[in-house]
Amino acid sequence: MSTEPSTEQSTEQSIPTPGLTRRRALCGLVVALAAPAALAACSSGSESGGQAPPAGGSGGGGTTTAPPAGGTPVAQIPVGGGTVVDGPNGPVLLTQPQAGVIKAFDAACPHQGTPVDPPEGGTITCPNHGSQFDATSGALKKGPAESGLTPVATTVVNGQVQFA
Repeated sequence: MSTEPSTEQSTEQSIPTPGLTRRRALCGLVVALAAPAALAACSSGSESGGQAPPAGGSGGGGTTTAPPAGGTPVAQIPVGGGTVVDGPNGPVLLTQPQAGVIKAFDAACPHQGTPVDPPEGGTITCPNHGSQFDATSGALKKGPAESGLTPVATTVVNGQVQFA
């Protein structure tokens, strides 16, 4: 027996394997799941996606309904509430604070442009940061918005709300 150190060298080498490794698969999965959440956090809040709710829907949360030819029937606007419809320059919130009294406002919150929700209890609320507006006048009740909602001119003809 020899006591000399062995001169043999290890012939094992690390050979990279082509294809998908477990680490790459897990990293890809994390990115795929995190990316939509990150994009949603950066969005302006509009969820309409170009689709309108079924006829007679409330249209809240920025979803709009296209008014029928000839206008939106007053009967589709709840007393004490409202509905968001497509207007000549974008979404318009139609409210009926009292029976037969129709008001119309640009549905974009003046704070950051998020579509406001139809009124509840006489108050229109922006779902994004909580700004509140009077359902009759559109006046600012509570910020962070610094101004009220912009009125939109309308007329009622034969029970139909039409844009002036």
